[in-house]
Amino acid sequence: MMADHGELCDGQEATYCMNGATCYRIPSMDTLSCVCNDDYKGSRCEEYLLQSKITYAGEAGLIAAVLIITLLILVVLGFVIYYVRRMLKANQQSQQNNPQQYWRVKPRV
Repeated sequence: MMADHGELCDGQEATYCMNGATCYRIPSMDTLSCVCNDDYKGSRCEEYLLQSKITYAGEAGLIAAVLIITLLILVVLGFVIYYVRRMLKANQQSQQNNPQQYWRVKPRV
């Protein structure tokens, strides 16, 4: 990283960087530079980075929309299955109550 282009700061210069960052002196520019830890940014590592698990805010909305649509489809499918089973059961009960015998021929009078 910076060690290839600079040397570690010494003494009073080491306090230039904040929040535990590593200080380097760049001799060709006669300036100090900091290599920040993962949780900080800025020229002197003075800004704290808040951790975020979602990098794209629209991603959360898309996931929520897909879940809602999936739940709605499952509810509608549940009602359809319930209605079809109810109709089949009703047909089965009506056939048991009124048995029709198609194989017999009605006698003529």
